[in-house]
Amino acid sequence: MNILVTGGAGYIGSKVSLDLLELGHKVFIIDNLSKGKRKLIPKKSIFFKLDISNKKQISNLIKKYKIHAVYHFAAFISVPESLKKPKLYLMNNYYKTKIFINNCIENNVKYFIFSSTAAVYENPKKKIKIKENFKRNPKNPYGLSKLLVENYIYSLQNDTKFCILRYFNVAGADKKLRTGQLNNNSNLFNNLSKAILLKNKVFEIYGKNYLTKDGTAVRDFIHLEDLSNIHVKCLSFLKKKLNNKILTLNCGYGEGYSVYDIVSIAKKRYKLNFVYKKKRTGDLPFIVANCNNLQKKLKWRPKFNSIRKIIDLSVRWEKKL
Repeated sequence: MNILVTGGAGYIGSKVSLDLLELGHKVFIIDNLSKGKRKLIPKKSIFFKLDISNKKQISNLIKKYKIHAVYHFAAFISVPESLKKPKLYLMNNYYKTKIFINNCIENNVKYFIFSSTAAVYENPKKKIKIKENFKRNPKNPYGLSKLLVENYIYSLQNDTKFCILRYFNVAGADKKLRTGQLNNNSNLFNNLSKAILLKNKVFEIYGKNYLTKDGTAVRDFIHLEDLSNIHVKCLSFLKKKLNNKILTLNCGYGEGYSVYDIVSIAKKRYKLNFVYKKKRTGDLPFIVANCNNLQKKLKWRPKFNSIRKIIDLSVRWEKKL
C-alpha cells in the first residue's frame, strides 16, 4: 500500500514509518522540518520537505503516487510552549490540519489516522480510568488545538474512514535504536536519561503536593514500540471492519505511575539525583486510560509494558546521541 506520513521526521512519525516499511508498504514522508530532524527520516522512505498547508504540491503528490492511507503526526506538541504561543498552536495544529484533511478527502484518500492526545480530556475529579466518552475540556492550548481537529473530523460527511488515536504519555525508543526523543525538554524520560548520563545534571520533578499517593503527578506511560504497533493494527482494522467511518481509541496501558515511582525505579538501576520544582501550568494531577476499547477493537495486547524497559531504552538512545 502507498502511505503518506506527515511529521515523519519526528519521534512517533519516524517510528511508525520504519514499521510500515518493514511490512512492505511504500512510505512517503512530508515534514517541514520546523520541529522534526532529517536524521530520523527512514532511508527507504521517499521524503518531501513540505508544509501540510501546501495544498497544490500535496494534492499533486497524492495523485501521482496514488496514496491510499495517511498517518497525520505533524503538529507542535509542547504544553508549556502552547501556553506561551496559543495562536501559533491554533494555526499550526488546527487550521493547517483542516486544510490538509480537506485536501486528502478531495483526492480520495481512503484511510486517515489522526494523532490526538489525552490532553483533550477534562481534569478527572476522581482517580478513574478515562474512557473515550469522558468529557473533553482541555486545560491548555495544545489540547484545545487537537480537540478542534477531532470535532472537525466528527463533523465531516465523506467516504474517508478516520481513526482518532488519543495518546497518553509516550516514552522509550525504537528497540533497534533507529529513532527516539531528540531534545524534548517536556518529556519525562528524555530528561531522566540526561540526568542519568550527564554529570551535574539533576532531574526535576514538577510538583510534590498533588492529591496523589506521593504528591507527584500520575501518568499512563506507553512504550513507543507498542504505540507504533497500534498504528499498524489500526490501519488493518479500518480496511476490514470499520462501518461507522470514525474510530476513536485511547492509547495507553491503563496503569498509572507517579513521577516519583519512575524515579524510584530508575534509582535502583542508575545513579540519579533529583529535586522538586513548582508545578507547571496546564499539568493534570492524575490521568490514566481505560484501554478496553483498544484491546477489544484491535485485538491488541502490549509487549513492552515495563517501566524498566522504557527507562533502559531511553538511556541507551540518549547514550547513542
